[in-house]
Amino acid sequence: MDLLLLLKAAIMGIVEGITEFLPISSTGHLILASELMNFWTKEKSAVFVVAIQMGAIAAVIYEYWSRLWGAATGMVTGEEKGRHLAISLILASIPIVLVGLSFGQAVKDLLFNDVAVAIGLIVGGVIIMWIEKNPPKVNAVEVENIGLKQAIWIGLIQVLSLIPGTSRSGATIIGAMFLGVSRKAATEFSFFLGIPVIIGAGLLDLYQSHEVLQTSFDWSVLGVGILVSFVSALLLIRALVAYVAKRNFMVFAWYRIVSGLLILLFAYTGWTIW
Repeated sequence: MDLLLLLKAAIMGIVEGITEFLPISSTGHLILASELMNFWTKEKSAVFVVAIQMGAIAAVIYEYWSRLWGAATGMVTGEEKGRHLAISLILASIPIVLVGLSFGQAVKDLLFNDVAVAIGLIVGGVIIMWIEKNPPKVNAVEVENIGLKQAIWIGLIQVLSLIPGTSRSGATIIGAMFLGVSRKAATEFSFFLGIPVIIGAGLLDLYQSHEVLQTSFDWSVLGVGILVSFVSALLLIRALVAYVAKRNFMVFAWYRIVSGLLILLFAYTGWTIW
């Protein structure tokens, strides 16, 4: 058993759990962490990154089980709030599914590199700053208040997250705020929207990578990554909801810009940790 590899897997799990739901790009941070640590082979690392996202999304399901169950059953029982939330999530998920299936692999081939991540982080940081300094009028205080047209627009904005460094959470949260959704509701809607998107994209990626899984794949490394991702994501979700109730996202904007500049520095110097 390679203890150093397990340690790297745990670090990757922490990175995923912390960054998946923050507006700072989990994919970008995972690509960076993988390259800095020389984590596994390129093929195995790609499968690992996809799989540990399941741990993070499991944390959302665990934390919001009652509301998510209400949305699922609302489609059958007709309960208004649950049904409305379910339809909103379905409508918001359609754009990225269509675009992802059509162009997702092309985007990966072209843009899954540290320079593209850095540019995405910096541009996203500037946009967050602009939204925070020019906040739109709030017309949807709770997730259940988000209109169907707003949900569709949030889904269209989410398509931008296919670009590494953009951040799915960042695109959906800031996009929702731009459309008049409160910071808390935008954050929770982003949590919920990640369930169909991440699970669907993850299962597709794993299916397309079945040849890698059939080789000498160390499942203990994957298990550590998923478990650590779940625990760290659960802690992050609870902390983030408390945070957005009192503060804005300006700190994340600065973090994105500084991180992007540092990544460009690493990219051009070739610096690594291990």
